[in-house]
Amino acid sequence: MEYSISPDGEKFKIPEENDYVNEYERLAKLVRVKKEEGYEIVVVMGLGFVGAVMAGVVADSVDKKTGQPGKFVIGMQRPSTRSFWKIPLFNRGLSPVQSEDHEVALMIERCVNQKKILTATFTHDALKLADVLVVDVQCDFIKQELGNLKSGYADISALESSFKMIGEKILPHCLVLIETTVPPGATEYVAYPIIKKAFRARRIDEEPLLAHSFERVMPGKDYVRSVRDFWRVCSGINAKSRERVVQFLSEIINVEEYPLTVLDKPIESETCKIVENSYRATILAFLNEWSLFAETNGVDILKVIDAIKVRPTHSNIIFPGPGIGGYCLPKDGGLGFWAYKHLMGFESDIFEITPQAININDTRALHAAQLVRDAMRNMGRTVAASEITLLGASYREDVGDTRYSGSEIIIRKLTEMGADVKAHDPYVKHWWELEKQETYPAIGSSWSRFFRNQEHFSNFCMASTIEDALRNSDAVVLAVRHKPYLELEPDEVVRMAGAPLAVVDCFGILDDAKIERYFELGCDVKGLGRGHINRIKNKVRKRQSD
Repeated sequence: MEYSISPDGEKFKIPEENDYVNEYERLAKLVRVKKEEGYEIVVVMGLGFVGAVMAGVVADSVDKKTGQPGKFVIGMQRPSTRSFWKIPLFNRGLSPVQSEDHEVALMIERCVNQKKILTATFTHDALKLADVLVVDVQCDFIKQELGNLKSGYADISALESSFKMIGEKILPHCLVLIETTVPPGATEYVAYPIIKKAFRARRIDEEPLLAHSFERVMPGKDYVRSVRDFWRVCSGINAKSRERVVQFLSEIINVEEYPLTVLDKPIESETCKIVENSYRATILAFLNEWSLFAETNGVDILKVIDAIKVRPTHSNIIFPGPGIGGYCLPKDGGLGFWAYKHLMGFESDIFEITPQAININDTRALHAAQLVRDAMRNMGRTVAASEITLLGASYREDVGDTRYSGSEIIIRKLTEMGADVKAHDPYVKHWWELEKQETYPAIGSSWSRFFRNQEHFSNFCMASTIEDALRNSDAVVLAVRHKPYLELEPDEVVRMAGAPLAVVDCFGILDDAKIERYFELGCDVKGLGRGHINRIKNKVRKRQSD
């Protein structure tokens, strides 16, 4: 008997054959009642970071004339040992996604338990009941080497098997809305042929109704608003598909304040998402070389950036920290590169900037590890056999999302160098990329394969408090601009560590006064892009020698 275990340790038995029959009967009964009441049936395929919140937003929507709900939503998740636990928790009204936005949990509880217009299931037969199907199935880009995007490939196997199942089960009138970020051309060159072939086998003459509208989800305190109250781009494979997707999105999101942009073809909306994120990744990578310049020439890159940002035309320039992280920016450019060769069939190598930007962002955190080494050397210490504290595991401030975070590269590199690394993050209870590295994010795809000496991470536990993390540490890495870390005082850090330690600032967390105080306390300080630190160090030394 197999079980799926929730993050809090609760065990749920994986469904057996007879459970599927009973589950479909449950859904069919619910749908019959809701259809009689005039509800449209929406199935959301995949209850991950995007799908779970999208299911809630759709269910929570109301008719803009009557103010009454009009969508009955079925969230569908495959019953694997890794993810089945989401379904019973969801059906209790508990969000499977932990978020700093309290509205996520409130919305799902409201729609499941109070409105009773949202449920979750493990049976793919739910597809037979859908008027609209929203596809939120993972599409990843697998990197074969760290810092060499071009050796990687898009893993569309889960999407392909999903499209095959969709074609075998949906009714001809069902609109299939692909929300997943996919390689440009995937809707027309992958989804359409698979579903069309399945329709032919079922003797269905109608054309599949296929549309694409990518998500712009932003984890954090405005998670729900980033789905419901934000601009959307959409397209359909034909006129009827475009008409249906415009109608559907207009009914569930705030198009009055955030109008839809409707493009002619799915490949245009697919390309839109890839270019949008590649642009962002490139801007961040661009600052890497200037950050290195600043370190070696006595310049504080953060002050330079602040001086530039007063120009309205340059207000979006930001410091990249130890890597960009998140699910989208580290991989999306690779989807475009892969599609150009494997879906469109071109052999010419037109992509230079996009892959290089991702390579720079992926490896930037290695430099942070080097700064730890250098700061410790200045104190007469080595990384090997030292205890080092990492403050911040997520990819950005005030969120708990650890996917592709620069912090993971830092902890893995320091571990490879022989350090014993502890970590704390106020938003992260479990660092699954470490604790379940054999299977997470998928078997064989962990970043552990790029480093030696990683085996012990299966026993890794996050420190519950900053004090526990810092106790007896020889160095501390300030990796993420979480509010508790911005508020840390040098005297407090040294007290918790028990002695002066090496301090590395990866994200402009320390102001000049705090840097100066660390030096006064006998610490050594380094920082990404903080070339002016040596001036502060010399100032303190001169004062102490006088």
